[in-house]
Amino acid sequence: MELKDKKILVVGLARTGAAVARFLCECGARVTVSDSKGPETLGPFLSALSALEVTYELGGHGDDTFRSADLIVVSPGVPMDIAPLVLARNHGVPVISEIELAYQFIDAPIAAITGTNGKTTTTTLVGEIFRKCGFRTFVGGNIGNPLIDLVISGERTDRVVAEISSFQLEGIVDFRPRVAVLLNITEDHLDRYTSYQEYIDAKLRVFANQTASDFAVLNIDDPLVAASAGNLAAGVVPMSRLTVLEQGISYHNGIITFAWDGRLEQFPIDSFKLRGVHNIDNCMAALATTLLMGCPASAALKAVAGFSGLPHRMEFVASVNGVSYYNDSKGTNVGSVVKSLESFPGNITLIAGGKDKGGDYAPLAELVRERVRHLILLGEAKERIRTALGHCTDTILVESLEAAVAEAHRLAAPGDVVLFSPACSSFDMFRNYEVRGERFVEAVQSLVEEAE
Repeated sequence: MELKDKKILVVGLARTGAAVARFLCECGARVTVSDSKGPETLGPFLSALSALEVTYELGGHGDDTFRSADLIVVSPGVPMDIAPLVLARNHGVPVISEIELAYQFIDAPIAAITGTNGKTTTTTLVGEIFRKCGFRTFVGGNIGNPLIDLVISGERTDRVVAEISSFQLEGIVDFRPRVAVLLNITEDHLDRYTSYQEYIDAKLRVFANQTASDFAVLNIDDPLVAASAGNLAAGVVPMSRLTVLEQGISYHNGIITFAWDGRLEQFPIDSFKLRGVHNIDNCMAALATTLLMGCPASAALKAVAGFSGLPHRMEFVASVNGVSYYNDSKGTNVGSVVKSLESFPGNITLIAGGKDKGGDYAPLAELVRERVRHLILLGEAKERIRTALGHCTDTILVESLEAAVAEAHRLAAPGDVVLFSPACSSFDMFRNYEVRGERFVEAVQSLVEEAE
């Protein structure tokens, strides 16, 4: 991709936009950054670019800026259907995402992980396995560092592991992973997409440029994922926790079995630190990906056994008066909360709510009825969740996360579980899910101190 002297527009500043602008400047491009936010909210990113020759259009987007660009690179948080981008495409201006730009300059084979839930855990675990197997590995994309940071660094790498969101996939052209993983598809981001099908189609773009020499790891326990198998050019490697597979990777009686192209490897899960049914899926996906990309089974098993998981995803916080508290702040959609509830047999006090994302809460009803003794709701979505689930169990509405923890402490009995799994995004009350999770942990720690 020739960038020197090209008029390139970066849409959306923030972390990814700043990294893209820096790279483009280093390549000799004439860079403009356009962001709907004003300079007062973009200070740290403007400071990071202060030494570079960048033109700024802040506080709104101008049609002429978009129409006159040679190329537009869009940050993940910017919808592809905003009017200026539609105008630009209608005028023949190429519009791509940051991962597409980075891909043009990456030589190492890429493992791309997508799905509604489990992406971050699986991506991180794949990176850990590669590193333990001796590969120089970059992990990034939708987590950690943007892929363009690898290009800027100039570091040599043997493997690239990328968590890829549906937003990022909207702007690919040539992006082609050696192994693409689709973990699951459940309703999410319907506040951004016009339909559930549009969201599904965005996820499936991860396979768009693969050929018969590539691999698609598909969780066939998910009917939407399984339905995509017949339309892919890549070699389909099925994955199942519910069915023993002759070819693929599957789980049965405490053993994960990988059977592919004459190779047979088995991994007992009793040594794994990760717990929960969803983490069996994540471990299978990570093992399949790394075995397909050259990792020996013994080293892969050792890496998985040593991996203890991520903060804010089914993270055990503390036990207070015999009640176990779990921080699942990263459970930002219904499908994620389903997996979390399935990890406990019952006696759950569930704290949920936040910014509504437009999905249907009804798929939680049966699990709430069977396993949740108390449902404590907060945030913008609390009334909508109460309408959908309030009839299933004892339901209480509160005004803050601290009040929710206090109420859970009052209600839960020894042997119970208090699970904070919101099924919503954090943006009504918190900057992100990490801050929200930290607040939950702080509230629980206060209970620990009071109990001592």
